Amino acid sequence: MKFGPVPVAQAKGAILAHSLNVGGVRLRKGRILSTADIVSIAEAGISEVTVAVLAVDDIAEDQAAEVLAKSLVPDPKAASLRISAPFTGRVNIYAKTGGVMQIDAAAIERFNAVSPAITVATVPEMARVSARSLIATVKVIPYAVPRKFVEDMPTNAALHLAPFTLRTASLILTQTPNMPEKLLSKGRDAIARRMQAFNCALDDVMTVPHEVTALSEAISKATGEVILILTGSATSDIQDVGPAALHQSGGKITRFGMPVDPGNLLFLGEYGGRAVVGLPGCARSPALNGADWVLERIACGLDVSDKDIAGMGVGGLLKEIPTRPQPRSGARDVPKQPKVEVLLLAAGSSRRMRGKDKLLEIVDGGPLLRQAARAALQSGVEGVHVVVQPENAGRDAVLEGLGVNRIASPEWQEGMAASIRAGMAGLSQDCDAVIIALADMPEVSATHFDRLTAAYDIGEAREICRAVTADGTPGLPVLFGRRFFETLASLQGDRGARDVVKDASEFLIDVSTEGQGAVIDLDTPEAWARWRANIVANKTS
Repeated sequence: MKFGPVPVAQAKGAILAHSLNVGGVRLRKGRILSTADIVSIAEAGISEVTVAVLAVDDIAEDQAAEVLAKSLVPDPKAASLRISAPFTGRVNIYAKTGGVMQIDAAAIERFNAVSPAITVATVPEMARVSARSLIATVKVIPYAVPRKFVEDMPTNAALHLAPFTLRTASLILTQTPNMPEKLLSKGRDAIARRMQAFNCALDDVMTVPHEVTALSEAISKATGEVILILTGSATSDIQDVGPAALHQSGGKITRFGMPVDPGNLLFLGEYGGRAVVGLPGCARSPALNGADWVLERIACGLDVSDKDIAGMGVGGLLKEIPTRPQPRSGARDVPKQPKVEVLLLAAGSSRRMRGKDKLLEIVDGGPLLRQAARAALQSGVEGVHVVVQPENAGRDAVLEGLGVNRIASPEWQEGMAASIRAGMAGLSQDCDAVIIALADMPEVSATHFDRLTAAYDIGEAREICRAVTADGTPGLPVLFGRRFFETLASLQGDRGARDVVKDASEFLIDVSTEGQGAVIDLDTPEAWARWRANIVANKTS
């Protein structure tokens, strides 16, 4: 790859290395310079730009990052992980559900040793994550790398999420003489919340005297998939009430004590093929402790051995200290995949087509709407909403069985703004961003939605992500971050969201649809010809 300054006239097709502000428009670094860009830069009086030019044996950053991510997760479904579309040489890998991460540290080290230009960073081994948590990011640092670095990378399932599978647990509380009922309820509630975080319910809760025989009988009656014991008095020896009761019931002790503080006084055992966990007194608090590390693994169906617990000492000092306060829960604090939903606008009558062709009835027939809805559902978005007229049996029939959320727009005749307002009201409360698309776009695909989602990044001020063609022509779909939800929800007239984009150019990033079909407005004869051909193809297919 060649990198450095070149005359503007020679920069067409090169990758812009440093962002430029040209005529009030920001050309971001990483942009492939088009003819129009070259003209704009020259008109701004700039004679030289710094660019990157790929060599014959190079592979571009996005393509490289995508291939490399798949080498780490060759079967995302089996690994319970989701791989994002590439953007700026980065591919993020997210958890599809809650669980514990299993990581082949040696494979990650080998990956990062290939070249400083190729990197992967992950959460810690055995980190507990929730659905949509970011667990790894693959980053190609330069704009391209030698093809051999990518093609020679071995495929290894280095990343795997063990999902929560435990559904029921039994909790046995022991009560010492004169023990306040408040202390019992505090322990019961804290454990219930912990297990709820694993999607596991307390199947039965028993309270018995703090005596070996009473506790032993309770163990034999427990029905949960795991048995939890929280004694009224701390277990200070392997012959104390808790371990002794497990032994008397016919179970066995596999570990007493752990190198994690708080949590030292935990004991682990087995009864009838089920794990038994003797909880330390600190489990009555919501603060992170050693019991969390054991419970989250058991909740994923993972064996916890004596050796596993012995290895928890490094990083096992969990006490809250002024310079390193701990979160008040067991889960690690990790970034999340943004929750993105799609808004398909299908309430209009395609008036922009009138006077250009007699194809209105083909669009209203439904094939394009169903195709667009399917494309959105096949992408990685969290939900798909379709805005339709209040009473339109034809559109309802087209959407039947697709699993989309139908939203009626009572003021649809007002124009696109009314449809957007209705759609915004139907988004999920925790939605982070929305992709707005017209439902009669024959060229839109799941990849369009995934690329826009990958481009969205609040930290990088990429909060409006707009699809553009290879030559930079803008159009739809467009992603808007939550910052713009209030504005979108108050639009008026038939202008759509174009003015929102115009007024917030500092948050705009253009996302190329090269190789995926152009998604643009019908303002040129060429665009109309392609649009017409696609409509006919959809009707006849």
